Amino acid sequence: MKKSFIITGILGASMMVSCVSKKKYTELESNLFKTQTELANTNQEKAELEEKMAIIEARVAEYNNRINSLRAVNDELSGENASLYDIQGSTIMSKNSKEKMNETLAKVDQAKLAEAQTLEDSVNLAVEYNLKQNITETTVDGEEDDVQIDIDQTVVMISVSDKLLFNTGSYRINKKADPLLQKLAEVINAEPSLQVMIEGHTDPRSISTGVLQDNWDLSVKRATSIVRKLQENYSVAPEKMIAAGRSSYMPLVENDTPENMAINRRTRIVLIPDLDMFFAML
Repeated sequence: MKKSFIITGILGASMMVSCVSKKKYTELESNLFKTQTELANTNQEKAELEEKMAIIEARVAEYNNRINSLRAVNDELSGENASLYDIQGSTIMSKNSKEKMNETLAKVDQAKLAEAQTLEDSVNLAVEYNLKQNITETTVDGEEDDVQIDIDQTVVMISVSDKLLFNTGSYRINKKADPLLQKLAEVINAEPSLQVMIEGHTDPRSISTGVLQDNWDLSVKRATSIVRKLQENYSVAPEKMIAAGRSSYMPLVENDTPENMAINRRTRIVLIPDLDMFFAML
């Protein structure tokens, strides 16, 4: 009986050990499968990341090649610009324009040229000379003195004495002004983007007629007469022009003598070109 009990106990213990070992084995096997799955996923993610990294590195290399290429082009263009353009202060101009300017300056009054302090002063002086030669080439001797050209930056202001344009107290244009206005129209028509303002100026002597109320009226009518003539006779686009009257309130000199009042009686043509056209005036 005792021997039977002992044998039964041994068999039970053996069965218990056998059961625990199988459960542990199954758990370990499950963990191994899970680990292998995670490793496979990690390897796949690694491969995908390496592929993406390779694409990024290829793009970076391509961008670097482009940057180096652009730097080479920029260096080449900088060298060309250095040979084609002259830069001084705020004035930038082509070498060709500077050569033309120097040719023009050789013809300019040397006393005026001596007053030029900067490249901009020289450019303005050359443009002024060429414009005056072009606009006044058809005037009679002495009349060119009645055309004054001033330049502020690239804004060109052409003042024409009224004795070339109008009779006293009148806004009807003299026939002798036709060649001057034709030349002016050629300058205006040469550049589509050019904007033009025509200003009428009078002396302070009062005027009142059946048509004219005062000097405001006279100055405006003189400006509109010029605008109308440029449009109808010389095909200047009307949308490019502005007619303005200043009356007697912007004198150049004191109105204390007949000679000074004659100076103040004028029509001013303000040309606003772009930079390319301004240099083309050289």
